[in-house]
This record gives sequence, structure tokens and C-alpha cells, in this order.
Amino acid sequence: MKRHRRTILLALGGLVLGWAIAAAVLFIWPPEHSAAKADAVVVLAGGRGPRLKEGLALIRRGAAPVLVVSDAWSPTWPEANRLCAGRRASVPVVCFHPDPYATRGEARALAHLAARRGWDSVIVVSSRYHTVRARMIFERCFPGTVSTAGAHESLFDRLLAAPVETVKMGYALLVRRGC
Repeated sequence: MKRHRRTILLALGGLVLGWAIAAAVLFIWPPEHSAAKADAVVVLAGGRGPRLKEGLALIRRGAAPVLVVSDAWSPTWPEANRLCAGRRASVPVVCFHPDPYATRGEARALAHLAARRGWDSVIVVSSRYHTVRARMIFERCFPGTVSTAGAHESLFDRLLAAPVETVKMGYALLVRRGC
């Protein structure tokens, strides 16, 4: 009985350790996949302040000639509201509301927008913990080149997001495999 319990505890410990390593690589310190240039910088809804700040920084560095903002008309996002209402910007700003309101909806909307505008490459800006899953979903919907840029949030925020992102990644890998 003791031996059986010890084997179970070791197996559980191994699973927890494996998850912790995978979460660290995928969500806490994910790989960078950003391109120097693209047709558009796409800022995803969610972590509004840091994501928009990163998107604008990419635009200022000349990464793309167009800024695209998802759910920019949300009343809780005044900076994006001003951009979409015509506040002076160094590049054209395109705003849209995704349907469904999820990363998949954002990817579908971007794919339609890119097809209409002839875009072949985009840089998707999201929270750092979300970049791996966002890239995977956008690559399923958009036939061009998808790069990502992670907005800067605290290590604590990334640690808190890891369990939720694990579930969402599993869902995207096992259940919702298409665009």
C-alpha cells in the first residue's frame, strides 16, 4: 500500500513539474516571434493599456503602416476610443469589434480585413502570456505571415494567467482546431 501511494505521489509530482516547465516556456517566458516589418500591427482586446502601448511603440518604430485595434470602441478603453474617433495618429487606424468576442473572432475579422486590403503579414500584439496561443489561432485563420509582440506585464500577472492559458491552449489544441 505504501509503495502504491509513493508511486502515485511521484507520478503526480512529475505531472506538476512537467506542467510548470511547459507553462514557463509557453506563458511566462514565451519565445519572441516578432518581425521588423509587416503590413499591419494588430492590437488585441483584453489587456488594453499595455497592449495598445506596445502596438503604438511598434508603429513609432516603423514596423507597419497601419494600426488595427480590436474592440476599440469599448467604453473601458478611452485611449483606443480616441484613436478610433479620429485622434491624430502617425498612421491610419482601423478599428473593429470581433464576433465572437474571443481570439478566434479577432483572427477571423483580421483575415477578412487583410483579404480586402491585400495584407500579407501582420504583427499581433497581446499580453506576453497569450502570444503563443494567439499566434497559433491567427495562423489558422490568416494565410499570411503572423508575428507576435508581447505587451509588458508583471511576472505576477503572467504567473496568475498560466493556469487559465493552459486550459485555453488545451481547448484550442484539442477541441477548436480550425479557424
